[in-house]
Parts: sequence; C-alpha cells; structure tokens
Amino acid sequence: MRLLSITLISLSFLMFLSCDDGDIITVEFDFENNFDSCGELVFYKTKKEPAESMSILFKNLTLEQLLQVGDNDTLITSSTGNIFNYRTYSNATLPTTGLFCSDIPSSEVQIIEDYESEGGEATIITVLIEDDNDGIPAHLEDRNGNGDLTDDDTDGDGIPDYLDADDDGDNVLTKDENPDPNGDGDFSDAQDTDGDGIPDYLDNDDDGDGVLTRDEENDTQNQNPKDDITNSEVGPDYLNKDIKNSVPATAYRTHTYTQVYKISLYLDISIRIISQDDYYFGTLNNLPSKTVTVTPDFN
Repeated sequence: MRLLSITLISLSFLMFLSCDDGDIITVEFDFENNFDSCGELVFYKTKKEPAESMSILFKNLTLEQLLQVGDNDTLITSSTGNIFNYRTYSNATLPTTGLFCSDIPSSEVQIIEDYESEGGEATIITVLIEDDNDGIPAHLEDRNGNGDLTDDDTDGDGIPDYLDADDDGDNVLTKDENPDPNGDGDFSDAQDTDGDGIPDYLDNDDDGDGVLTRDEENDTQNQNPKDDITNSEVGPDYLNKDIKNSVPATAYRTHTYTQVYKISLYLDISIRIISQDDYYFGTLNNLPSKTVTVTPDFN
C-alpha cells in the first residue's frame, strides 16, 4: 500500500493577537487531532475551556470526490479558495451538533471573535485501507514477501488473499479455520488437521483424505462444508479422514470485505492574527467505509 508520510514538529502552534492598546496576547491552539464534517463540505473541530472552534469551508469540493481513490492507494487533493474560520465563544458548553451547517444557528451560542481567511490552501490525503477481516492482518498476507499484496492469491480465484475471506478456496472461511487458535497474533500454531505442514486456512484438503474440502458436502450443497456431518463425534466430513465421499462443488461462496477511507487534512492559512504553513488539522472522525460483496468465478 503506497502511503504518504508527513512529519510535523508540533501539532499545535501559537498565534498572536493584537489588542487595541498595542499589547500582544499569545494564544495556543490546542485542539484534538481529529475533526468532523457536515454539509458539502465543511470540516470543523471544537474545544472547551476556552470555547473555541476551527473550521474550513470548501467551496468546490465534496466528500464524495475525496473518496475517488484507487484500490490499495492514496489520493492527494489540493484545494484553494477556501474559507477558514477561527472562533471564540462566550460559553464553554458548545452543542455537539448544529454549530456548523445549520440553517438556523443555535440561540445558545454567542460568538465573541470570528477570524476569517479566504484563499487558504488545503492538502487532503485520502488513504484507502482494505481488509477482509479474516483474522489475519493484511500485511501478513504478503505471502511471497515482495511488498505487493495484490499478487498473492493462494486459491487463484482472482481475489488477493488480503481481500479474500476464504484464502484457500475450500468454501470454509479463513476465520473459521482457526488461523490463530489462542489469539496471540502468532500464526505458527494455526490449525493443521492433517499435519502436513500447511495450515487449514491455506489447505484445500484439510483432512488429507484426497477429497477437496469444498467437495465434501454430502448432505447439503450450499457452499458450506461445515454443516455436512456424518459422524457427530468427529465433526464435519471435511475434517474426518474416514469419510471420502465426493460431491463436486459448482460455485464459490460469496465474499465480503471492507473499504475504509482515512482522510487527513493539512492547511496553509494566513489571516490577520496568524500565518501558518503545513498545519496538521487532523484526521476525520467516523471514517467513511463501504462493504464490498463479490462472488468469484468458479474454477
């Protein structure tokens, strides 16, 4: 996965306010490193004690446009002509909703100072993080060790292992084949029913009886060998080496995986009270996500 790494010396900075009497007041921005969004499109964050907010309105940008990032990739979007606001309020109890993007502002909120800048440049970094949530971290599914997750496809079904809920194509989900029995993150003790040195989640014949696991559906042909049990004392037929009946499978089961979009924002802003380059605004809360469902062609 190609990522952009940016290191900042500080996540907060000082601004200097000029008072009418010529004195300089030093104020420190000390917001959390995350933000929220609303409308089409405002990014904002608030804090208490003192009550403050920072927001940026994007005139010609939508959240949907920020999600136009290719699979397993990063999108860098630059935008100018935005409106940035730093505000202070009279009360520390700011509402959790309705402060921005509301047609009717809350009557309970009183703005003391509102500093606005037009023309600030924003750099938005969207990273698409994809995973099949099969119990094995995506970075460990680079089986050939070349740093490219997309060319590791154990079962040859066209879905790379890090997005394949059934890595070996035996119609038993990887997470159901005990890849990490004790949950310690060490996969060296993964279940290996036939003791052939290949863990069940990568073995298309789990019990080593010569019949593919996906073909051991003696009772119900529903792309789920787990519910075909001849001897309840042993368990499913695909784990019983004494049951060798073969009912050839005709399809793979449907797979699902998730796509999560991590959105980070950096600003170059200049207003009367402040000038700051590469300010880290933070990462969007409630990361947008999608569920992808796919049934691979059977082979």
